Amino acid sequence: MIVAKVTSKGQVTIPKKVREKLGVHPGEEVGFEEKGEHILIKKALTKSPFDKWVGQLKHLKGHRSDDLIREIRGHDNSR
Repeated sequence: MIVAKVTSKGQVTIPKKVREKLGVHPGEEVGFEEKGEHILIKKALTKSPFDKWVGQLKHLKGHRSDDLIREIRGHDNSR
């Protein structure tokens, strides 16, 4: 068992072996999950600010980019 000491402020330094195993780097967050009598520590997955845009262009799937650009620019596609 790997152990760590709790400071008077309730802080714990995560041992290097555990950080490496979790893939946790300075500035990243960890989460704690209760499982019965145990508490699990996990790397917190942070969302990208770009996640909200994923799938926003699904309706354009299958269209050629050249045709989309022509349409945006107002070019006549009949030529």
